[in-house]
Amino acid sequence: MSESKLPQIWLARHGETTWSLSGQHTGRTDLPLTERGQKNAELLGKRLARRSFPAVFTSPLQRARRTCEIAGFADSARVEPDLVEWDYGEYEGLTTAQILQRRPDWNLFRDGCPGGESVAQISARADRAVSKLRAANGDVLVFSSGHILRVIAARWLGMPALAGENFALDTATLSVLGYLHNLAEPAIRLWNDACHLS
Repeated sequence: MSESKLPQIWLARHGETTWSLSGQHTGRTDLPLTERGQKNAELLGKRLARRSFPAVFTSPLQRARRTCEIAGFADSARVEPDLVEWDYGEYEGLTTAQILQRRPDWNLFRDGCPGGESVAQISARADRAVSKLRAANGDVLVFSSGHILRVIAARWLGMPALAGENFALDTATLSVLGYLHNLAEPAIRLWNDACHLS
């Protein structure tokens, strides 16, 4: 398989919500997009309009599904439960600063969340998602949330979930997972690209 034919996994983080704007951890709380989040989803759609994706997957949460819909991919999208955001448990709705007041040494990617998902659980879920993405045998478009996408990127590269802490990911951005020379060399081809939003 030539480098130009190697499959790519396009990751679209959902548009802005009130909690992504305020920095509150939004796991299973099913918030709608803000007006700006909807506009940015439109811009995301324009950026992707010339591309063809044999497979499109979305998180079941409305912020991802609505971003997918506004971007123009709802008709071909399949809801994938493994793409749902990290379950923050007792930390749901809290900012990192608030969590650190309770637990000063806390790191999501190392410690997980009490009453929510552990690092082992999120890593296993990301591994299932990666297996499904690799099995698609072609370019794939994914709509989901920040922290699960960061863990998926780490696991795509064969790195521990902890490595996800190094991949900053803003709302309505695009990232691309792919390969270098062959399928044995997974790589990040693009990360946190917001050029369509400027």
